Amino acid sequence: MTSTAAVSFDHVEKRYGQHTAVDGVVLDIAEGEFFGLLGPNGAGKTTLISMLAGLTRPTSGRVLVQGHDVQRDAAAARRLLGVVPQELVFDPFFTVRQVLRIQSGYFGFRRNDAWIDELLHNLGLTAQADKNMRALSGGMKRRVMVAQALVHRPQVIVLDEPTAGVDVELRQSLWEFIARLNAEGHTVLLTTHYLEEAEALCKRIAVIKRGKVVALDRTEALLQRFASSVLYFRLLKGQLPAEMGVEQQGGRVALPVRGAEDVEHRLAALRQAGCEIDELELRRADLEDVFLELIGASR
Repeated sequence: MTSTAAVSFDHVEKRYGQHTAVDGVVLDIAEGEFFGLLGPNGAGKTTLISMLAGLTRPTSGRVLVQGHDVQRDAAAARRLLGVVPQELVFDPFFTVRQVLRIQSGYFGFRRNDAWIDELLHNLGLTAQADKNMRALSGGMKRRVMVAQALVHRPQVIVLDEPTAGVDVELRQSLWEFIARLNAEGHTVLLTTHYLEEAEALCKRIAVIKRGKVVALDRTEALLQRFASSVLYFRLLKGQLPAEMGVEQQGGRVALPVRGAEDVEHRLAALRQAGCEIDELELRRADLEDVFLELIGASR
């Protein structure tokens, strides 16, 4: 494992009886990295996050935050970590500002109002600062949970499906703020079902399936390595060559291709087969294509 890693999963396994939720994961996340963890429901993402946060103990292996074992050195690891969980958990008896002051106190911050004000501003919560938590909408409660996770200025920010069910405005403002913190040196670990978010934000991505990491690389490299582009066209005349493995659907064909050379080869094969085509369109593969190729085809 890399000594300079912000987060290390060192041969981590988590079993519940006969069920293995996480199966020998080895993964380093570098300091200052914006890292994406993707996978279908039940793949083990939230279990990994729970072990990172110290809420769940690994059956075997270690989880480290900047070299601190989250079980043996829990206090030091927790100070370095800010976690936004999936679930909405809040105290209904305090205002937003009181909640953030109390959270600051847990980490020894007594005069933290300037940073609290900045969090409120950047997360669109200034107008709600003196409102009781139970009076907020679900989206506003989600914003407060993000502020709680950041109130002690953690070096490592963990976002577990942070924009699930929230409005577009929050998604945009949240990502602008998190991207700024990342540019300032904070490490960010993101799990999300919005694959366009991961593609836009994450420099490196791990895909997990049935508790195992099935792909780990730079986002750009994953796109080049796994995902085909798609050549769309309308078949005007002729019959598609059987070896292409595609079928005509309503006169429009979707043909997977890999790079310009493959496009030329496919078009030449169509001409040789006597096909006439029209409305030619080439769509670049995106992270959803990668995800479906890694996960969907082999479920």
